[in-house]
Amino acid sequence: MLGEDTQALVRRFYALQSERVEAYRLFEEGHGAYLRSGPDYDFPRYRQLVHEITEAFSGISQEILGIKAQLEGSHGRGDLARHLARLQEQERNKLELTAQLQLAKQNAQDHPEVETHSQEVREIKHKLMQTMESISETLQDFKYDSEESG
Repeated sequence: MLGEDTQALVRRFYALQSERVEAYRLFEEGHGAYLRSGPDYDFPRYRQLVHEITEAFSGISQEILGIKAQLEGSHGRGDLARHLARLQEQERNKLELTAQLQLAKQNAQDHPEVETHSQEVREIKHKLMQTMESISETLQDFKYDSEESG
């Protein structure tokens, strides 16, 4: 069974991951509203949203890196720390792909006659789905390892 301190770190990680999921939801909603504001886009409002979401993701990442360091160090749970390191890399990739997808969607909306924009949206969506599957697998590995004796 995990020590009480380690259990608290694991619970905090899950809370942060939930915050990250919520931030993505808000980001998607905000981008949808931005696209609906076209063709005279409300860019200042969208830029503010991007700024706020970026700050939220940064804060979440910093705290998860702190949890990773504690798990690695005094808690002796390098296995869990490795899962968090992998997850952070996957989440960084997901955020980059999300930003690329938003730009591609705007290009496809602004230039519906250009098939390459629609193709780009499909390709990025596919990469994003693969990344989300990897994140899910890493979370499963983390859950499994954090529930076994350690």
